Amino acid sequence: MKKVLSPGAAAELVPDGARIMVGGFMGVGTPRRIIDALVASGKRGLTLIANDTAMPGRGLGKLISAKAVRRLIVSHIGLNPETQKQMNEGTLEVELMPQGTLVECIRAGGMGLGAVVTPTGLGTGLEEGKRVIDVDGKNFLLELPIRADFAFIAARQSDYLGNLDYSLTAQNFNPIMAMAAGTVIAEPEHIVPVGVIPPDAVRTPAALVDHLVERPQ
Repeated sequence: MKKVLSPGAAAELVPDGARIMVGGFMGVGTPRRIIDALVASGKRGLTLIANDTAMPGRGLGKLISAKAVRRLIVSHIGLNPETQKQMNEGTLEVELMPQGTLVECIRAGGMGLGAVVTPTGLGTGLEEGKRVIDVDGKNFLLELPIRADFAFIAARQSDYLGNLDYSLTAQNFNPIMAMAAGTVIAEPEHIVPVGVIPPDAVRTPAALVDHLVERPQ
């Protein structure tokens, strides 16, 4: 059985300045109680890798409002004016990546691949400072793999061993991020006996999960 932590204990594992991945899209499929615990713990200088920063007061928007994040790697920030404000003030470094490129770079980090080559971004500002390589007469951007110290994953269910399943589109980046971090902490809505989750419904196997966050009271 995986070690079960309180949200506060999970947050305490994270040092200031850590690189963290958090799944979800606009707060859906995001581990809300872990985020609240990170905010309450007063963490600073985090590098956050995520699809987006949700909105003020919601999901990852809470970490932004708390100024816990120093560097951000995301696909968009359009619905969070606080993220935009901190970026314009120069207190938050933001690296924007196309969503498909971002998830492929995370997958490459999890699979141990050396790079991702993609035509997306050629001839735009995304090309600046990056290698352009020729493959059979066509140019591609070379993007490096992305890994993190911690991945915080929201799941619908976990069994006692740590096998996870997800609810519809709340799956989002969660299974990919669970492959690309040194420590993976899952926040399931329910923890169930082994066998309740059918084997073909498991999207993240227990071997990838280090800790579970206790069920909501």
